[in-house]
Amino acid sequence: MLILVLNLVFLNVFNAEVSPKFCRIWGPGLYPDKIVMPARYFFIEARNLENERINKSISEDFKAVIEGLSEQNTPCRIWTNNLDVKDGSYIIRYKVFEKCYDLKISVTHFNKHVADSPYKIIGEVLPDHCDCPSYTLNNMLKEWKCGNIPKQITKDLESIDSINWENLRKEIISNYDKPYSVSLCHYVIKQNKIYRNCYGKYVGFKMFMDSILLSLSRKAILPDVEFFVNLGDWPLVVKKDKSRNNRTYPIFSWCGSLDSDDIVMPTYDITESSLENMGRVMLDMLSVQGNTEEPWENRQPKAFWRGRDSSKERLKLIKISRNHTDIMNCSLTNFFFFRDEISEYGPKSDHVSFYKFFDYKYQLGLDGTVAAYRFPYLLAGGSLVFKQESKYYEHFYGDLKPYVHYVPIKRNLDDLVEKINWALDNDREAKKIADEGKLFSNKHLLPKNIFCYYSHLLNEFSQRIVSPIVILDKMDKVEQTNQKETCNCNKIYKDEL
Repeated sequence: MLILVLNLVFLNVFNAEVSPKFCRIWGPGLYPDKIVMPARYFFIEARNLENERINKSISEDFKAVIEGLSEQNTPCRIWTNNLDVKDGSYIIRYKVFEKCYDLKISVTHFNKHVADSPYKIIGEVLPDHCDCPSYTLNNMLKEWKCGNIPKQITKDLESIDSINWENLRKEIISNYDKPYSVSLCHYVIKQNKIYRNCYGKYVGFKMFMDSILLSLSRKAILPDVEFFVNLGDWPLVVKKDKSRNNRTYPIFSWCGSLDSDDIVMPTYDITESSLENMGRVMLDMLSVQGNTEEPWENRQPKAFWRGRDSSKERLKLIKISRNHTDIMNCSLTNFFFFRDEISEYGPKSDHVSFYKFFDYKYQLGLDGTVAAYRFPYLLAGGSLVFKQESKYYEHFYGDLKPYVHYVPIKRNLDDLVEKINWALDNDREAKKIADEGKLFSNKHLLPKNIFCYYSHLLNEFSQRIVSPIVILDKMDKVEQTNQKETCNCNKIYKDEL
């Protein structure tokens, strides 16, 4: 058998002896037969002989070994990646390229098994590209331990008792078929197959919705459902005015706002990074944690920001930063909206790797045209995030607490310098908030969480539809890709097909 051995060598020596017995290992990657994702992952937490967490990188080696057999009785093809989070925890993620049998995951320290290692998975483990749905969506939510329905979904759907698309469908298309200002896709899922018709001149972002729906349909039997997706950044549905008896429309959007009634789903950015983990994307919620170079105490005590000129507040930030270079390092990387003001706010600075942002203790979450979609990654990087007040929100904002997970700043940034100085004077409290923000990201924003959110949303939304689900004229079928002969489905769920 091919054995993949990971030598996790950590350079920052910490004078505490690691206890293999007390170390912790957890995560969805330990259940690869039940939880199928593009990249599986699990966590290791180093603990000492007193069963206390070690909070820095260790000098000794962990070894993670993942092995299994293919259908041809040859070593299974698995690509494994290790990430040192530099706080005493480590992420192991791996990608399975073919169907494997009897997978074994071993984690050792000086040849001693760590925690409950080895973890043995009897039977088959599927790669993500196999179209082998083995659950109903309800059962998948249970098997994946997706937990309760997210608060934002409950809030978005609480005023929707029933949906009759025979009445609403034409009205929505009539109102939003505006090719140069609105990009909208109309989806139908019928017998676990996906169909759509898009409206608008710029509908390229349909690929993100296509991809998450195709991925979910390979894992579970999706309910028959019909819905519309707004492909643009801006929320689309103006909030209902009860005094004028305005109607609201159940439309999914990447972003919500206080003056709109859109049903919010994870942004296309974090959706793609979850689907392409260990794939074509360079930035994802796990990579951010494993590619920061410095622990908190070694980061520069300054607020760091790079971005384009997509709001007036971002221009104001540059002025503030230039007057406070001792505590701020902020520059614009591109001019698009305010090109005529480049002489005042430029020149534009060179690109900086996002991972290098976390050489600094403080990060700024400022709106662009809508909510800043980098916010999840800022939380994951372990720096203290100062978040601008905003009418815009992503799917997880309702679970965040100010001064627990981030520090709020006024929309006009008038208190930014004051808040940075507070952090400088209260380093312990600042680090605690930064740590809580990172913990929040691991509880709510990792790939499994994104899959669970979409699953909950489709499940809850489908139950409100009272009209028949039919495949409409002019709808295109969205086909699965990358199906191979190795995807022999032994566990496919057939009762509902």
